[in-house]
Amino acid sequence: MKNNKIFILLPDGVGLRNFAFTNFHKIGIENGFDITFWNNTPFQLKELGFKEIKIEKAKTHSFTDIYKNVRKHIELNLNIKKSDDIVYDTYRFPFSYKGIKNKIKSLTAESLIYFYSSEKGLNVIREKIKRNEKKTIYYQKCLEALQSEKPAIIFCTNQRPTLAIAPILAAKELGIPTATFIFSWDNLPKATMVVETDYYFVWSEHMKNELLNYYPYIEEKQVFVSGTPQFETHFNTDNLVSRDLFFEQNKLDVNKKYICYSGDDITTCPDDAEYLKDVAEAVRNLNHEGNNLGVVFRRCPVDFSDRYNKILEDYKDIIIPIAPAWQKISEDWNTILPTQADIILHANTIKHTEMVVNLGSSMVFDYVSFKKPCAFINYDVANKKDKNWSVIKIYNYIHFRSMPDKESVVWLNSSKEIAQKIRASLSNSNAIIDNAQKWFEKINQSTPQLASQRIWEGIKQIVK
Repeated sequence: MKNNKIFILLPDGVGLRNFAFTNFHKIGIENGFDITFWNNTPFQLKELGFKEIKIEKAKTHSFTDIYKNVRKHIELNLNIKKSDDIVYDTYRFPFSYKGIKNKIKSLTAESLIYFYSSEKGLNVIREKIKRNEKKTIYYQKCLEALQSEKPAIIFCTNQRPTLAIAPILAAKELGIPTATFIFSWDNLPKATMVVETDYYFVWSEHMKNELLNYYPYIEEKQVFVSGTPQFETHFNTDNLVSRDLFFEQNKLDVNKKYICYSGDDITTCPDDAEYLKDVAEAVRNLNHEGNNLGVVFRRCPVDFSDRYNKILEDYKDIIIPIAPAWQKISEDWNTILPTQADIILHANTIKHTEMVVNLGSSMVFDYVSFKKPCAFINYDVANKKDKNWSVIKIYNYIHFRSMPDKESVVWLNSSKEIAQKIRASLSNSNAIIDNAQKWFEKINQSTPQLASQRIWEGIKQIVK
């Protein structure tokens, strides 16, 4: 390689888990790359011994957020038209009319959506975003940084943030190849793409097909199937501690077996506290039958609400909270950042609990990595916090349609079923685990522990 300098663009903190706190950096160095993180997060990567260039005072064009929202709505409109499936409407967020500023932005967006809701109109909006971002001071600073550093490629860790647009455009202006990683398994149907790069790295053939379907301007030769580093650490035994040590560290009873309840954020699951209560009550009933079980509660890392407090107090004999070890830099949700410590905590929580219960998250894949089952909450509580919310809406999302066998998880269809289904899962869940493994292999490239290596092989092909 003539030029082995690689810029890893971190437009926000969500890429830290995959690309800073795994072996991704180490593998890149072993492959002969000179790696610099182009860092727009508050996290100090130099503390890990990594090269970094901080992005200071990044600011998008004043119209970019409006156009981003317009683009999303147009893409969802086109997806409905193409598929004749109204599920795409559920990915929309309601417009805000609180305050004059929000009212103006919302009315502007709605007008643009009305006039530009076509393939041709979408292309106009895409170009408007690019033209506006090229007018910003931020874009000029990106140009200067790239002219000075001359990297062989810009690899963006996340396709969603608008703050990634200017660096990618600057790289293209200078003829530097660009690539982005599709961050999550549910992102593509939601119309979350805002960066347009020369190459795309996806989790699986399934996700590759989604990408080519939703974005017809992308060609197959631009797509690399790599898997995601998200699950790599589960296969690194160096991260795992003994059961005795884990139980001692987290004040767990060594005589008990624990079920993990994995919480959701308040938007995804406004009734999460009630579901936790139902699980705790089921476990209490199982213990009355002679079992010795407990619940480990891992809340959503960006949920600092007090909505669980009463349940945790009422069921303190059953529930032990183990808080995610994320770092809260400030009050903004996007400055609550993952840490290396939490990756290890997460893996050990899975290793030393028997199964997981939650509302439809990718924790099913975390647990099947350890050959353990997952149960999905599948009922609405009687007194819902939000009358417009329902589990029906959640499980109708496109990404759940990838499940090759419905019995890839244990379905908890009512609070009355929980105890019996936990009992059955603890005694025999081989069929569920086998089906979940097939689902995992569809969603994420097999040999998940080699995702970083495959990404570097792709980068190597690009820079050659």
